[in-house]
This record gives sequence, C-alpha cells and structure tokens, in this order.
Amino acid sequence: MAEFIKIDDQSRESKYEQIVKSIIHNISVGNLVMDQKIPSINSFSENLFVSRDTVEKAYNILKERNVISSIRGKGFYIARTELISKINILFLINKLSAYKMKIYNAFADSIGENAHTDIHIYNGDETLFLNLLDKHKLSYDYYVIMPHFKTENLEHTSMTPKVSNALKKIPENKLILMDNALESNQNQIITVYQDFEKDIYGALTEGLHILKKYQKIILVYPQESIYPYPRRIFYGFRRFCDTHQFDFEIIDEVSLDMNINKGDLYIIIEESELVTFVEQAREKEFKLGEDIGVISYNDTPLKNLFGISVVSTDFNVMGDMAAKMILNKERGKYKVPFNFIHRASA
Repeated sequence: MAEFIKIDDQSRESKYEQIVKSIIHNISVGNLVMDQKIPSINSFSENLFVSRDTVEKAYNILKERNVISSIRGKGFYIARTELISKINILFLINKLSAYKMKIYNAFADSIGENAHTDIHIYNGDETLFLNLLDKHKLSYDYYVIMPHFKTENLEHTSMTPKVSNALKKIPENKLILMDNALESNQNQIITVYQDFEKDIYGALTEGLHILKKYQKIILVYPQESIYPYPRRIFYGFRRFCDTHQFDFEIIDEVSLDMNINKGDLYIIIEESELVTFVEQAREKEFKLGEDIGVISYNDTPLKNLFGISVVSTDFNVMGDMAAKMILNKERGKYKVPFNFIHRASA
C-alpha cells in the first residue's frame, strides 16, 4: 500500500490528515478494496519515514469513520468502500424537537446524496457536548453545531469557556453554526442564525396593528427549564412593549388555576402551556381573537390547522441555506427570516 500514499513535507496540512485523505482517495479509485489488509502502524511508520504517533492518529480517525477496522492479533483491514468519496458531516443538536428536526431534514434534503450526515443530541449539556466533540474530533469534514447550553441554574447560555476552547480547535472552514450566532464569530465561519431579541421585536412590530386592540400583553417565559430559552426573547419583548407603550407582564407559566381576563393577549413559548391556555379559554367560553388573544412561538402544521397566530423563524430556510453554503463553499453569516403570521387566535 505504501506506493499509493503520498506525503508532502512542504504541505500546510498535517501528515496524519494527508494519510487519511490519501487512503480514502485510494479506496475511492479502487487501489484499495474491501477486506484488504493494510500495513501495521510500525510498518507504515518505517516505510514512509513518519512517526508512529502520526500513523496511529490517522488510523484512529479512519477507524472512527469505519473506513478501516482492526482485528486483535491480525492487523488492520479496509472496512468499507461506500460513502468514502462523500462529504462526512457531524450534526450536533441541543435538543430533539419538531423544530430542530425540521432544520435537520431540510439540511439533509439540500446537502443531497453526496454527503453522509451523522446526528447527535447533546440535550444542552456542556459535558455531553464536549465528550461528543472530543470523540469525533478530526473525524468529519464539517461540524454543524447549534450552540444552546443550560447553566446549573437551568438558564440559557449560548457559550461557556470550555465550549469556546473546544470550538477553537475546529478549523474555521469546517465549522457551521446554526440557529444561534456568537458575538466572537468571524466571517470565515458559516453561520445561519436567528437574532432572538431583534426577531421578536420585529415580528411583534409587524403585528402592531393587531396587538393594539388588546389592553395588556403577557409573555409566558419559563425562567427555568430543562431546555431553557434565550434570554434575548425576554429582552426583545420588553423593548417592544416599552417602545409602543403597552401594558405588559412576564410570567413563568400558564397554571390550571390562573385567572385569565378579557382583553389580554398572551404570547406563549412552550406548546404544553399553549394547550393549557386554550383549555382555560374554552372553559370560560372566551373566543380566541375576540375576547382574548394568543400568539405562539414557532410555527407548526397543527398551529396552522387550528388557527393559532405565531411569531416564527423559517426552519426550512435555515437548514437549506446552511447546506447550500457548504456545497457552494461560501463563508459568512445569514440571518434567517422571522415573521408574524396572523391567524384567528389574535
């Protein structure tokens, strides 16, 4: 196999990366075939005059990608020939939800058959995220990450010092940030994002003529949650109400015994809270959009079906745009549209 492997001492690319790419290339062109035995780490090191650690690092990456396999006492073998020439992508999502899966599905559809995408859920947990990133470091061509984390107090944060250090180890041309932009982010990194504070402010401004018929606006914003929401939603809502002189209130939840009043408009983030609110309105025989109003955060087909007004980003655009920027080798930031969609409930 050594005759097929080319290492350029003058290249800026590390030698272990050159070995990985060279082996993958030779599989794709047929020089290396399924179940073919390849040299041991020591043999490879001696024949190509590279350190044993360099070869071991390359082999570990190839093993993580399932390109090669090792059998104790027998050596290393080519494990697969499919997907080798495709783009390999690691997709890290902070939580499993209908919205996140809509982004992922749009991304997968747009990236097409020339890519292989592995998805992992880290549940907003810093430790799990770091373990996943460490386990798969250097194993993928691109790393698509939704940076949303929770603190010990179950509050939202976009970044932690440990996560920041881990992301700096990923080459900028391999990193894609989605759903959430980071202030320190440079234009060499692909970023397809929501601007949570400006988004809700702008969307509510779109619906200002609708909202003016209500006496008071109440935002139901969970202060603490298993999957906390960006505090910027809170700030954008409050700024909107201050700017347009609305009487407003911010509460943690919609409780079963809560008193809801005619003339109020509720903006509700969590779907479970929305269901509780609609049930209470029905019990009091309030007509949505007339006696009382409700706007939900993030659109779904069911909200459309039941006539629930929403403020929402376009998740399909988010996934599609990230994929297209990868395929077109573009860099920079793209702000995803966020709109007020008026229906019968407001």
